[in-house]
Amino acid sequence: MPTRARPDVAEPTGPASAGLIRSARRLRLRKHRSAEGRLLAEGPQAVREALAEGLVEALLATPEGASRAPSLVETGWWAVDEKVMAELADTVTPSGLLAICRWEPCPPETPPEGRGCLVICAQIRDPGNLGTVIRCADAFGAAAVVTTKGSVDVANPKTVRASAGSLFHLPIVADADLAATVTALRRQGVTVLAADGHGDADLNDLAADGTLAGRVAWLLGNEAWGLPEADRALADRLVRIPMWGRAESLNLATAAAVVLYATASAAQPNYTDPGSTT
Repeated sequence: MPTRARPDVAEPTGPASAGLIRSARRLRLRKHRSAEGRLLAEGPQAVREALAEGLVEALLATPEGASRAPSLVETGWWAVDEKVMAELADTVTPSGLLAICRWEPCPPETPPEGRGCLVICAQIRDPGNLGTVIRCADAFGAAAVVTTKGSVDVANPKTVRASAGSLFHLPIVADADLAATVTALRRQGVTVLAADGHGDADLNDLAADGTLAGRVAWLLGNEAWGLPEADRALADRLVRIPMWGRAESLNLATAAAVVLYATASAAQPNYTDPGSTT
């Protein structure tokens, strides 16, 4: 049985049963995540946000992991040893905290409505990139993130971890048909902008002429090949990010951060950081 954590850490509910460990192990596979509507959240930040949203079904921790985050385990945790945690976790050096959470993406048929821009990820294959885009979308007030068919699983452990808990904050539509999504958005009066290094429109110009202050959706392409011509043709404008240095391009997550910041700034020109003292 795992050893006791620090005296100031809540006692574990008990050792994790073989059945509970087996349930967690199953969620490492996409087919089981999809079938069960559950995922694994690893690390203090992801666990904290899942707990705040009331999505955690079971929290597994090593004594050392519990000791490092006593506030996260105070409502109950199941103890596992380092070997089991290493088997279940997705990181090389596990934090010692792993939550089984209820979570399912929104159905792909109808893109969600709401204030803030939308982000459409077209065939993004890298889970870390997708998680970072979701985190950026959350940070800059996007209404939702849509992933198209052919994209990485949104509930992939690497995606969940890279989102730093933002996955639990906003609607995520998975496996959508891109053409149908764009058509539905246009019916809602949304302008679809594709981030493209060779675009004919400049991001700064669209901020200045008021385009970014309206209802917009940003279309982001694959990390390696960008947007195929057929997908580019679906957008209302192809938009380039102005660059003054010698870099050939920006990676996907950085480009997402830039366009989403510009859009949020245009939509909220008088925003003041609540943490600012000036």
